[in-house]
Amino acid sequence: MSDRADLERVWIWGVPYAPVTRDQAVAAVSRLIAAGRPSFFITAPTHYAMLTESHPDLRLINDRAAFIVADGAPLVWASRRLGTPLPERVAGSDLIYHLCEEAAKRGFRVFLLGGVEGAADEASRRLTERYPGLRIVGTECPPHRGMSADEEAALLERIRQARPDLLFVAFGQPKGERWIMRHLDTLGVPVCVQVGASLEFAAGRVRRAPLWMQKTGFE
Repeated sequence: MSDRADLERVWIWGVPYAPVTRDQAVAAVSRLIAAGRPSFFITAPTHYAMLTESHPDLRLINDRAAFIVADGAPLVWASRRLGTPLPERVAGSDLIYHLCEEAAKRGFRVFLLGGVEGAADEASRRLTERYPGLRIVGTECPPHRGMSADEEAALLERIRQARPDLLFVAFGQPKGERWIMRHLDTLGVPVCVQVGASLEFAAGRVRRAPLWMQKTGFE
């Protein structure tokens, strides 16, 4: 998989998913960072597919995305019934760890944005302990009341000044995707992705379902 034009999409409930494994998704992100152009990808669960059906603007966002991974076992099951099977679920809550591991190996710069107060800072501490050499160049937790135009402009400038290669955004879905799309060119970050509660998971604020539930697809 080299770029979005080369992908043979698997359409599930109106969303064009990339037929990739977790490791292939990580490799694709590395290639996007190497290319250096502003881009984003989407980790889309079943709920996101339902939102796409009722919100036309999300279809435009999906079309602009470098690729979309299936973050839900029901999507994999549906693809098999349609005869175009996706290889596996690619969960954003797993992907954040594997991307940080890759970033530590390759020297990519990472920025953590969003989540509940203090989550990004704690996630940064835990991730850098887990992956020696990981360069987290900034953390921000914008106010949940919403930002003024001046506050948002200042936030965008701080992110630009940090020069991350990979920006994790935890604003909730689809707010995060809409925010990334709106500011993609201004940010100039090679890869952005909305990660939902993954920062809270990484910070130890929220526990995931048991491993057996994750493996059986009932998480």
